[in-house]
Amino acid sequence: MLPRLPSIFRRLLFLAAFVAVLAIDSASAQKGEANTANTPRYDLKTEAKMKGIVEELKLPAKEREKEAAHLLLKNGTDTLDVYLCPKAFLDDLGVSFKKGDEINLTGSKVKQGAADLILAREVVKGSDTLVLRDDKGIPVWNWRR
Repeated sequence: MLPRLPSIFRRLLFLAAFVAVLAIDSASAQKGEANTANTPRYDLKTEAKMKGIVEELKLPAKEREKEAAHLLLKNGTDTLDVYLCPKAFLDDLGVSFKKGDEINLTGSKVKQGAADLILAREVVKGSDTLVLRDDKGIPVWNWRR
């Protein structure tokens, strides 16, 4: 049996454990921020409405479900790369897209490196509306999930 520690030592031990938990949580939050630092930002100045036909839904690998799912959307003669949200969020909503689906969307045209892409804010498929970002372009899903 362990000897009972004096009150001051118990308090110091509790404080040390509390500080360790805070340090770990802070480090993981910074890691998450670092991962999103390379993520393009929604720009309200480049927001536009468009429509097209889904060519393909591209999903991340099974172990990378926090990464964004995106659509290749045929718009006239152009093919647009439309980033939606993390695959896990699509799964939570029970939403799916398939080749040939006609959609209307509101999104921001941005660049990531040399690539042009669209960050979707709202996608309308038939009578269903999928809201992915608020009116300021802030994602409605939880990145830490």
